[in-house]
Amino acid sequence: MKINLLIFIISVKEQKENGIQEAMMKTIESTIRPVKGDIIDDPGFDPGFHNGYEVVKVTINYASNECFVSLRPLVLEEEEIKIETYIEKLEAHGWHIVSKEALENR
Repeated sequence: MKINLLIFIISVKEQKENGIQEAMMKTIESTIRPVKGDIIDDPGFDPGFHNGYEVVKVTINYASNECFVSLRPLVLEEEEIKIETYIEKLEAHGWHIVSKEALENR
């Protein structure tokens, strides 16, 4: 099954200045389907922010053999590294930014 992991990243510190917030997605193939309450780990997650994210919602589309897994939003208040650096790290590990329009059309 195609698993689409989705996380929203918001910087409280940067939001006042730049309003930085992104929705990011990573798609993987897996025979394991996450359920609400599971903790997802990924090499793109940085211990300066978080080591794992809780699954808060799972939506299954059997017609397309995929599911969408919403992870608890990451709200950064005290940042050891900049949000841009964290986004770059996620992108280096297969995550990509998705637009609000793309999310609404799913």
